[in-house]
Amino acid sequence: MQIPVVRNVLEANEKMAAQVRRRLSERSILALNLISSPGAGKTALLERTLRDLAGEFRMAVIEGDLQTDNDARRVAATGAQAVQINTDGGCHLDSNMVLSALDNLDLAGLDILFIENVGNLVCPVEFDCGEDAKVALLSVAEGDDKPEKYPLLFNLAKALVLNKIDLLPHVDFDLDRARAFATRLNKDLAIFELSCRSGAGLESWYAWLREMRAAKKAS
Repeated sequence: MQIPVVRNVLEANEKMAAQVRRRLSERSILALNLISSPGAGKTALLERTLRDLAGEFRMAVIEGDLQTDNDARRVAATGAQAVQINTDGGCHLDSNMVLSALDNLDLAGLDILFIENVGNLVCPVEFDCGEDAKVALLSVAEGDDKPEKYPLLFNLAKALVLNKIDLLPHVDFDLDRARAFATRLNKDLAIFELSCRSGAGLESWYAWLREMRAAKKAS
C-alpha cells in the first residue's frame, strides 16, 4: 500500500518542480541545489561565493533548515537576497516550498539562485526542487567513504565540493579514495577541493559557476 503513496508524492513534486524550472528558465536563472550532511560547510561556501562574486553576478539563496533563521541571516549579511524555509522537522525541501519561496524574491535580473537544502544525504536527493544541477558537499571531517555509502547523491550531482581541506593534516581522510568512489559512480562529476577558511581552491569552483551560468544564459 505504501508504494502508490510514495509514487504519488514524487509525481506531484515533479509537477511542481517543472513549474519552478519553467519560471526560472524564463529569466535564464541558474538554479543550484546544495546538498550535504549537517556541518559540511554549505553556508560558509555560500558566504564566500556571494561576497567574492558580488561584482559579477546577482545572486539569491533559499535557505532550508529544520528551525531558526541563522543561516539566512548569515547569507543576508553578504548583501544577497535570502529567504528562509523552516521545515519544522522535515528532512528536505521540496518543489512546492521552493515555488512559494520564489514569490518572496526579486527575480528581475537575477543570475544565480542557490538552494541550500536541509542537512541530509538521503531525503533531499530524491526530491527535485526545479534546479539545473545538484551540488554535493563533503567535508574532510567526514568519512572518505561517504560516496560509497550514499551513492544516489554522487550519482546525480554535477559537482562535488570536497570542503575544509585545511583540516587534512588533522583528520583521517583520503582525498584520492573519496575521488575514486565518487567518479566510479559518476565519471562526469566535476570535483573541487577547497577551503572556505583559507580560500584555497575557490577559483576553480568560481570558474565552474561562470561556465554553468554562461551555459544557462545561452540556452
